[in-house]
Amino acid sequence: MLILENITKIFGNAQVLRNLSIKVEDGEFVCIIGPSGCGKSTLLRIVAGLAEADAGTVHFSPPPGLHTAAVTDATSLRGKKISMVFQNGALLPWRTAEENMLLGFHSKDAALVAVGAGTGKPTPKKYLASVGLSAFADKYPHELSGGQRQRVGIARALAAKPSLLLLDEPFSALDPKTTHDLHDDVLRVWKEERLTVLMVSHSIEEAVSLADRIVLMKHGAVEGIFTIPLPYPRREQGLAFHTLVQKIRAKFFE
Repeated sequence: MLILENITKIFGNAQVLRNLSIKVEDGEFVCIIGPSGCGKSTLLRIVAGLAEADAGTVHFSPPPGLHTAAVTDATSLRGKKISMVFQNGALLPWRTAEENMLLGFHSKDAALVAVGAGTGKPTPKKYLASVGLSAFADKYPHELSGGQRQRVGIARALAAKPSLLLLDEPFSALDPKTTHDLHDDVLRVWKEERLTVLMVSHSIEEAVSLADRIVLMKHGAVEGIFTIPLPYPRREQGLAFHTLVQKIRAKFFE
């Protein structure tokens, strides 16, 4: 379980996060939504270790049967457990898709993969295949579409074999068809790899399509939490889907 307790973040005179607390269960898909500037991406960066909270803690509870003392400090644990996908894929333009994939491996594994030494370890091609990019391993980022670049970013994150996958509005710049296909990819990988996913989105419909629970943030605090009981795949045209979207939208605009 990922536990965020009383997270506070201040930039200058602005308090971006205000004593925010969230728990994410193992294997759960949680989506954070809220107005621009409410602190969603800042919170995700704190969880990833890319920013520091001014107060509060981020930690994992130990697995069942493991004594708390056996768990390392939160900073070390986060470094081993978390991968993050950014809005634009964040690929190195001078590397091919496969070479960008190698960045997702720990340095020792990357060296073994690079020499092709029959180690039995997962290869970049496995993860490229998982997002439908087997035929694009030798392509450079400028030769890929926006959706393909995002797929490389997702596959690279999976190569690190995280227990927690962070998604920071990864589909916001994509067309509806590409977004729909990537939703399917993410849901399939989430189920196959048994990941815990924490995602930031600007779309209520997207959040209802993907998440087990939705956290609504306003002014740096949790405004509401909504459980999504709909089975997968979710039909956006269905009455139950539409009813949930309207319920969350009403709270969003209060």
